[in-house]
Amino acid sequence: MKVLFVCSGGMSSAIVVNALKKEGEKKGQAIEVLAVGTQEFDSEVKNGWDVAMVAPQVKHRFDGFKASADEAGVPCGIIPAQAYSPLGGPALLKIITETVQK
Repeated sequence: MKVLFVCSGGMSSAIVVNALKKEGEKKGQAIEVLAVGTQEFDSEVKNGWDVAMVAPQVKHRFDGFKASADEAGVPCGIIPAQAYSPLGGPALLKIITETVQK
């Protein structure tokens, strides 16, 4: 599964990306993740992602991200603050899976 994260600078998600990848490995799922900043999202979301997830610190801009994702045919959701942590892998994988299935 290809997951695109958007956060304020594209860097704060590194810990969350690692937690998600580890959880995917435990479940036997190969997960490719890219974290981008808000400026890169509109162009990157068009590059064949399975799902786009919005970090808590930029959730106030969700409507704009969702509009771009909808245009690209990519499901889009918000990462809850409790899943945006080094221990959030299980919750985050569940939320991503649910977002893809909607």
